[in-house]
Amino acid sequence: MRRIMLGLFALLWVPLACAQGVQSQWEEGKHYFRVNPPQTPVTGDKIEVLEVFSYACVHCANFEPQLANWKQTRKPDHVEVLYMPAAWNPTYEFYARAFYTAETLKVLEASHMDLFNALHVERQQIRSLDDLAAFYAKYDVKPETFKQTAGSFAVETKLKRAVALVPRYGVRGTPAVIVDGKYRFDTASSGGTEQTAFALMDYLVARATEERRAMASAEASAP
Repeated sequence: MRRIMLGLFALLWVPLACAQGVQSQWEEGKHYFRVNPPQTPVTGDKIEVLEVFSYACVHCANFEPQLANWKQTRKPDHVEVLYMPAAWNPTYEFYARAFYTAETLKVLEASHMDLFNALHVERQQIRSLDDLAAFYAKYDVKPETFKQTAGSFAVETKLKRAVALVPRYGVRGTPAVIVDGKYRFDTASSGGTEQTAFALMDYLVARATEERRAMASAEASAP
């Protein structure tokens, strides 16, 4: 199994040499930061790319289509993109509850970008649980079902986990991206544009992949 994993990580990220070639472009402590202590990814053998965001955040609304494009056109197969809503004030917690309710009801993929658009493009006033229930009704979710699920044990558990984890990543603003539980950056630290943000994401994914490959190699050669 160790040899299989070693071979897998050796093949997974072909552009790694290119990323290493521009390594001096990115400075730790300036463009990206270590998560200390690092948090264990939940993606198993895949590199975890985690966006910390809020539906209330206009910068997240601008970032989200770019992340969707990266997922479709540039994301390597061995990378999994996850989302964690910040909930550090009542407004953010309100929309974090919406996220986890939609996830629990299995309508998150269909509704994710739509909620951003409703809030920041269409300027809909979605400020109460009834407003959210009316919004999600278009995805065949009955309002009562939505409201009951929003207060369920499952959603409360996910919300409490996010409240606990976001500070551990060192996130103080949204959107922020955590790569494999150990590297954090945002648009501002990466250079102020989506283009530089995703170039840095490519680099950190390559770096995390190489670190996993090195670890697999060390384990394979251990007595």
